[in-house]
Amino acid sequence: MALQLKNVTKRFGDFTAVDSLSLEIPSSEMFGFLGGNGAGKTTTFRMILGLLDQTEGTITWNGKEINYTTSPEIGYLPEERGLYPKMKISEQIVYLARLRGMKKVDILKELDVWLQRFHVPEYKHKKVEELSKGNQQKIQFIAAVIHKPKLLILDEPFSGLDPVNVELLKAAVKEIRDCGTTIVFSSHRMEHVEELCEKLCIMHKGRPIVHGDLKSIKRSFGKKNVSIHADFDLTFLQSVSGVVKMKETTEGVLLQVESEPIAEKVFHEVVAKGFVRKFELEEPSLHDIFIEKVGTSYE
Repeated sequence: MALQLKNVTKRFGDFTAVDSLSLEIPSSEMFGFLGGNGAGKTTTFRMILGLLDQTEGTITWNGKEINYTTSPEIGYLPEERGLYPKMKISEQIVYLARLRGMKKVDILKELDVWLQRFHVPEYKHKKVEELSKGNQQKIQFIAAVIHKPKLLILDEPFSGLDPVNVELLKAAVKEIRDCGTTIVFSSHRMEHVEELCEKLCIMHKGRPIVHGDLKSIKRSFGKKNVSIHADFDLTFLQSVSGVVKMKETTEGVLLQVESEPIAEKVFHEVVAKGFVRKFELEEPSLHDIFIEKVGTSYE
């Protein structure tokens, strides 16, 4: 196992930010962290990086403790902006990458490749403060990955990006994973975690409440979603036993049902009433699971 956390706890005085967290994240895998504000995600990341000491438990990377000797193997994109506003982009990246043990000539070569890839080659000699928030995020991402880390920690990597740049960054993240890097990331956007991660952990008040393989989590949830489009009123379905929730959409309804047999029962009820344009059984979304387990919406 590449990254291992065993019974990791972090207390700040009487407050327990992370409570007995145990995880194993294999190499070359993308692992998602979900949880509302104050769930303990960022604190966990900071302990993994050695920026905070855990109160109890152990954290190892390839069997070793994380310290200054492992620093060149790790990349970190913090949630908050961490660039020097008055520095030029090239100077900023050179400074940070040299701390990771790179040579200046190699840094500048890699920087050109990344700026080209993100369609911003003209930013090389601009100051950080001259860039929009989204473009600052791209530069911060480059700083986190330029030294080709073996372990990459991304805390809300897509915040402040428009949809086009989200896709650019997602493609880069997938490529880095395919090259063998272990990636741990948190995101407010559940659909990003669903798309990118095979395994995940949902944290609530410092404890993991859902943890494991995404497909298994969805299967064990049991409930299914049913999307129905029809030309007649479907609100009668909310009184069908086994229908847990109903939401009206522009073209019909979205139901959450207890099981597949209930979905079949709903199908027969609907077909008996008239023409149905769409009837689709879907897996529960991560959003559904989060609300069920945590009791509140994520945002």
